[in-house]
Amino acid sequence: MNPTRIAFAAGAVFAASNGQVISMCDDRHRHQEWLKFLRVDHVTPAEKQIHMIVDNYSTHKHAKVKQWLNRHPRFHVYFTPTSCSWLNMVERFFRDLTQNRLRRGVFRDVEELMTAIADYIDLHNERPKPFIWTAKAADILEKVKRARASLNNRQSV
Repeated sequence: MNPTRIAFAAGAVFAASNGQVISMCDDRHRHQEWLKFLRVDHVTPAEKQIHMIVDNYSTHKHAKVKQWLNRHPRFHVYFTPTSCSWLNMVERFFRDLTQNRLRRGVFRDVEELMTAIADYIDLHNERPKPFIWTAKAADILEKVKRARASLNNRQSV
């Protein structure tokens, strides 16, 4: 098995405020798979606005994705700055998935890995908890300033 071929696209429906995870496993992560994933509007209440926080991967910004989003105005997409995955709370879920289910796991093939991921998500969704920020904005901004200063010092050496 080549783990680099596993692409995992997941999103949390934060508008529902319940922490439920909607997921999709696929062997590629192109705009076609992202569009397939975006069709979560069939599994979410029509009256709900869907707010999605995503990274700056070109898949999320493809012209066909932009066209689809223009035709689906209840979708609101927010892009995290480069190297700021920690701003996206679904990354916390990925961390939990990795620590609690995948790390040190033995998977004989891709199908077994995908089943393990799906089982973990199903278990999570039995008792979903919202992903809630506990840090204060001022503390986060101060940390970013320190990191930027440190990075600038390293680049000038």
